[in-house]
Amino acid sequence: MTIDVIDLRNFYSQRLGAVARRLISRGIQRHWPDADGLRVAGLGYPTPYLGLFREDAERCIALMPAAQGVLKWPTARPTLSTLVDEFSLPLADAAVDRILLVHALEISDDPEGLLREVWRVLAPSGRMMAIIPNRRGVWTRTDNTPFGHGRPYSRSQITQLLRQTWFTPTAWGEALFVPPFQSAWVLRSAVAWERMSAAVSSPFAGVHIVEASKQVYRAIPAHRERTRLIPSMPPVLLPTPTRRNDRPATH
Repeated sequence: MTIDVIDLRNFYSQRLGAVARRLISRGIQRHWPDADGLRVAGLGYPTPYLGLFREDAERCIALMPAAQGVLKWPTARPTLSTLVDEFSLPLADAAVDRILLVHALEISDDPEGLLREVWRVLAPSGRMMAIIPNRRGVWTRTDNTPFGHGRPYSRSQITQLLRQTWFTPTAWGEALFVPPFQSAWVLRSAVAWERMSAAVSSPFAGVHIVEASKQVYRAIPAHRERTRLIPSMPPVLLPTPTRRNDRPATH
């Protein structure tokens, strides 16, 4: 189920959305503290988080799926966002060093196809990071936030999906332990919720934050059927040579 870009913008303009952006940004920066000189792309609706890297990255672009829609980003500078087909990105092979997926996998009709396209445009030494709703979290049980739409994932489901699409998980994190309530008291104590829940390893975070590397060399079957280079031919019967004494008499 695709979310309209206007609904996404409206969520992040609210106080609850601002808190979600702050908490998820902390989790992203824990694994990617900077992107100095790197080529960074975001896919889905990544603009609330791409500001972490825009100033230091060599290039920083936002790729928004056509079914979702696109908004100008950044608002007061030359545009760095574009409308794309997520299964045929307008980028060359191995074009970017880091790719951030936000509001992408859980609402995609073909998450495997999307990740294979991400694999294509990611450099061999690059990293992909995905923000994915946790199926056990409270945020996925309400539809007043974007994280309550689409298909949430467990950690084992994410691992299986990544391995099927030639990625290897390298780091895990969680965010949004705070309940998705508009209460002023809850929102003011959001950071405390995060610290307390992370300390006790609570499994009910709103989102997974997973980093993965690209598998450059994929496995091939260990046993292959041996084929003949020259096809076998049936034996050919040669005529028996005639000896001198067996020749017929002449008159």
